[in-house]
Amino acid sequence: MDIYTDSHREIQRTMRKIVKNDINPYVDQWEKERIFPAHEVFKKLGNAGLLGIQKPEKFGGMGLDYTYNVAAVEAMGDINCAGIPMAIGVQTDMATPALAQYGSDELCEEFLRPAIAGDKVACIGVSEPHAGSDVANIKSYARKDGDDYIINGSKMWITNSFQADFMTMLVNTGDSDKHSNKSLVIVPMDTPGVIRAKKLEKIGNRSSDTGQIFFEDVRIPQRHLIGQEGAGFIYQMKQFEEERLWAAVSTLPGLQACIDETVAYARERQVFGKSILDNQVVHYRLAELQIEVEMYRALVEKCVAQYAAGENITKLVSMVKVKSGRLLREVTDSCLQYWGGMGYMDETPVSRRWRDGRLASIGGGADEVMLGVICKMLGTAPSRKK
Repeated sequence: MDIYTDSHREIQRTMRKIVKNDINPYVDQWEKERIFPAHEVFKKLGNAGLLGIQKPEKFGGMGLDYTYNVAAVEAMGDINCAGIPMAIGVQTDMATPALAQYGSDELCEEFLRPAIAGDKVACIGVSEPHAGSDVANIKSYARKDGDDYIINGSKMWITNSFQADFMTMLVNTGDSDKHSNKSLVIVPMDTPGVIRAKKLEKIGNRSSDTGQIFFEDVRIPQRHLIGQEGAGFIYQMKQFEEERLWAAVSTLPGLQACIDETVAYARERQVFGKSILDNQVVHYRLAELQIEVEMYRALVEKCVAQYAAGENITKLVSMVKVKSGRLLREVTDSCLQYWGGMGYMDETPVSRRWRDGRLASIGGGADEVMLGVICKMLGTAPSRKK
């Protein structure tokens, strides 16, 4: 990106070195095993300072601006799957932003510092079986009992959950309006009553562990509350913005790699006496896809610049989120076609990109939810009757 300096590129060199030496050689194995050793990988990243680039220095972070985090996320695009980058993104951009911004010093010392160091793995607990994108409709509840909360409920589709040391969990802490009765709390995953019920099998992102978690009379101290009680919905909406921007940035390298790999394969593959690439329908289509990626790149850069400048990006990041999911479907599906039978094989990079990319239009806010947000901000959504 144009915003990068030599310092940004140095962070990218560090990330790419770890990816090359400590991650990519094992990706195929971890994909087959349906899990990767999160503590081992996160510790390497933590030792290099890559899990706390924009986090406060007093808790072990680098204290740099958001653009440096973007540089690291883009370099993670060199990982030969989407599951591992997603797991890392949960740690850095989904489960810890609210903790870093609103958590007490005591809470940050106990959970943020080891997350930045790579000594603890985090997960984010928002979605429930009946409440994915409809965050306000969650049912998990924390009632007060002396100085503690007692939590009952469940969480679904939770990334990192089978390896996580703690969950940043959105729960109801009152009975008032559904947008002002929620709080974010930290739940250590070894607390009695936390049940890692089922490891879920997915279409893609196979090396990332995803689970269904139950909470039965789980007792945690009230000091595990992040910020103010009842402000959890607002905190989570802000956390979602960072998650969606992370997703947008992480999409770019894979899109470009998919086109580049397909060009190289189509140039070598011979059908009816000429390469696949020599067919006008193929090289024209690949040119169209490259145009779409370049336009998307410009939109992402605009969104990153606005976020780094402290501007409101709700509308723009919602647009980027929709476009990222749709491009991942369009580009990977179009490219897979030109690989022919090999495109349908598990061992081919394009098939993994095709499988992994489908999640982008669902996770972190489905396309339809994002379109609703955009329409509301454009003033084109139907007015609600009182």
